[in-house]
Amino acid sequence: MNLAFRDIRYKLGRFVLTCLGLSLLLGVVVSMAGIYRGQTADALALLKTMSADIWVVEAGSHGPFAEASRVPGDTRELIARIHGVERAGSLTLQTMQIERGGKRMRLQVVGFEPGQPGAPETLVEGRTITSSHYEIIADRQTRLQVGEQLKLGKRTFTVVGLTQGVVTLSGDSVLYMTLKDAQELQFEIAPTAARREAARGAQKSGTDFVNAVVARISPNIPASLIASEIARWKHLSVLTAEDQETLLTRTVIERASRQLGLFMSILTLVSAVIIALIVYTMTLDKTRDIATLKMIGAPDRTIIGLIVQQALIMGMVGFVVGTGLVYAFQNVFPRRIEMLPSDIGALFIVVIFVCLAASALGVRVAVKVDPSTALAG
Repeated sequence: MNLAFRDIRYKLGRFVLTCLGLSLLLGVVVSMAGIYRGQTADALALLKTMSADIWVVEAGSHGPFAEASRVPGDTRELIARIHGVERAGSLTLQTMQIERGGKRMRLQVVGFEPGQPGAPETLVEGRTITSSHYEIIADRQTRLQVGEQLKLGKRTFTVVGLTQGVVTLSGDSVLYMTLKDAQELQFEIAPTAARREAARGAQKSGTDFVNAVVARISPNIPASLIASEIARWKHLSVLTAEDQETLLTRTVIERASRQLGLFMSILTLVSAVIIALIVYTMTLDKTRDIATLKMIGAPDRTIIGLIVQQALIMGMVGFVVGTGLVYAFQNVFPRRIEMLPSDIGALFIVVIFVCLAASALGVRVAVKVDPSTALAG
């Protein structure tokens, strides 16, 4: 006879409500872990879709994601002529905020040279950009459809393709357009501002600038060797793909990752306290039952097993239900949630340990119960 299951069956309603509340709390803990993984995936999404081996940026900077970077447009030809570089392409990146459907939308506009590195490699719908002007590729997160038109600046662009999961490290949607369109969009000024500048005699500055040049290196040559050669002789900063990943995950989003880790720790501690209080309350409610068991000769290990088993059942049920809720509603979250099996397994072990530690308070009360309490009026 399992006393834990018999006690749960006797007070099933209270046990179900307790597990439901605990599952919501543990679900938040699981979602924090998923948001942490999703944040890392978002930070690397744009980087990985370009599949570049090296990033050439302004001297002394770590751009274009972590810092501002600006290099002349002819830098691409300079990089492409280096031995070991298979292909090179120029990129511009700018953040825009537009109105669509009465709502504001933040976008990361990426300008690239069609046929060169920097273009999105995988489309889930539509085609790549084939026209030299006024075509864009959007991510599905924007909810734009192929064939839909979008006004950016003074011009109207047509959506010809869609990507999936390509966002910035802050979760903003990404749009791709040709480099020329992106440069015009980046450097154009309002007519009134242009007339004011002309009236004051200011000369129009050039627009042939890019934020970075990305290149693919021959498989037989280490990317670090080409990077050091460019940095030494061309007086530019060069980051390999590994350098960019390290910079984004350990510097750019480091503080946000620490915050998520702190929230997870606090919520786990709160869960432990709540489980301890629940087990303690349930143990107090069973004081006379425990005293009766002791009077008829039940050993302490049987009573301890009753308390520990109930704590473990609550923790496991709460964890399974909470994880299921996160999986069911992960597409509703405003940020990407990615849950690895290893993370789920590690959290499950932590929950088991928390339940065992939390049951100690109830066990302490149960062991001290006097058998004579069963005879009290």
